[in-house]
Amino acid sequence: MTEPIPALPCYLNGEWSNIRDAKVSVLDRGFIFGDGLYEVVPAYDGRPFRFNEHMARLERSLDELRIPNPMDRAGWRGLVDQLIAAYAKHVGKKAEETNQLVYLQVSRGVAMRDHAMPKDIEPTVFAMVNRLSIYPAEERAKGATCVTADDFRWKKAHIKSTSLAGAVLSRQISADVGATETIMFRDGFLSEASSSNVWVVKDGVVLGAPRDNLVLEGIRYGLLEQLCKNANIPFQLRRVSREEVLAADEILLSSATKEVLPCTVLDGKPVGNGRPGPIYEKLFAGYQQAKLSTH
Repeated sequence: MTEPIPALPCYLNGEWSNIRDAKVSVLDRGFIFGDGLYEVVPAYDGRPFRFNEHMARLERSLDELRIPNPMDRAGWRGLVDQLIAAYAKHVGKKAEETNQLVYLQVSRGVAMRDHAMPKDIEPTVFAMVNRLSIYPAEERAKGATCVTADDFRWKKAHIKSTSLAGAVLSRQISADVGATETIMFRDGFLSEASSSNVWVVKDGVVLGAPRDNLVLEGIRYGLLEQLCKNANIPFQLRRVSREEVLAADEILLSSATKEVLPCTVLDGKPVGNGRPGPIYEKLFAGYQQAKLSTH
């Protein structure tokens, strides 16, 4: 049985409400076409993590979809801070006692249904917040199980679009077999997972797919590169073949909720020795250190 929707705080077009009661027009293009974008900003101890990097990606996605930015960065930061405070009040804690996940969404707005982009309509701005669940240590020690699949999504994966039918279908491939993620390949080369970036470790080198239109550049792209630099770990972005992935010493997943998570089983076979590896351990430790300087 589906649990009832909680009355968590949210913001919609200038009004504060909760996610149980907030309503969007049925003619909103985000509802009709998935014509919009989103960002998910983690907040550790009440402080947004890599906020400017999230805003830079939001701005890139807005430009790609030709949607005017409804706020400047100061406005977005104010909204995020208000949501963090509202959630803390909702759960009866101080903001610094909470880890939160702030969801921001912008759609093109409300108009009569027509595929062409209408002019002079106001974007719909929606934002909500929830608890950020941290992967428990025992799950990290075991590592994640993943499966592979062909990447059947569109070729503008670099836009963090709300048109997520492809991601839903790809994630269900792993959900159907009780796995954590679906690692995808396009024309024989690694792209990403359904809701994570994927990193391959071979002979001590961390490899990732290039920054292009076939991959959503996760906020952890720049962070992982910096963490590798700090730990003197070689880091390369290039085309990574399916054969290289299957022969990897380690495979890592990264996302706002996973942080850095080892994949220890792929398509029913162990990755490396079947346990989280030394590169993962170093990068996870570096990630935790980076969280302490959240800004």
